[in-house]
Amino acid sequence: MFISVEGGDGSGKSTQLNNIKNYLEERGFEYIFTREPGGTEIGEKIREIILDPENTAMTDMAEALLYAASRAQHVREKILPAIEEGKVVVCDRFVDSSLAYQAAGRDLGDVVWQVNAPAVDGCMPDITIFLNISPDIAMGRISGRGMDRLEKEALDFHHKVYEGYLKLIEEDEKSGKRRIKNVDANRDPELVWQDIKEILDEKLG
Repeated sequence: MFISVEGGDGSGKSTQLNNIKNYLEERGFEYIFTREPGGTEIGEKIREIILDPENTAMTDMAEALLYAASRAQHVREKILPAIEEGKVVVCDRFVDSSLAYQAAGRDLGDVVWQVNAPAVDGCMPDITIFLNISPDIAMGRISGRGMDRLEKEALDFHHKVYEGYLKLIEEDEKSGKRRIKNVDANRDPELVWQDIKEILDEKLG
């Protein structure tokens, strides 16, 4: 089982990822937790480049290609081997983030999937939990803390990212796959967790 967790900056992913970890441990699942960009030694070095606030000269296309490069390494080195070993893989962000942040947020469009298709190589999550929260509320949660290069983007950018996620959900529903689980994250974290737990109970038994 391959599970990804998605959401805009400030959506509460860290809290819910910790809940998922405790859930899997309590039920005795073999699992790995990983993240994007990153997840491997090479990927973590790429992550530092992408998120460094000082890298203001980075072009949108360079950003998209760096994410894809990190993902290509991640899939082959870590995710696929773990799935083949029968483990549950939980990933903090995956390709949906690129489609929301770079295709929609950066207005790069279809080229983002074109460069990510070979990186993903057919390895897609079985379920994706999307923490749905208004960018206005989410950015208010993280203001004042040390922010990375993408978190520091203008609110307009984060609204475009959010709309990108909503478009992905719409396309997923139309396809009939229902891979993306849309969870209202504007509520108390415990209520959010109860919805996620129901999803996991259904998928993992």
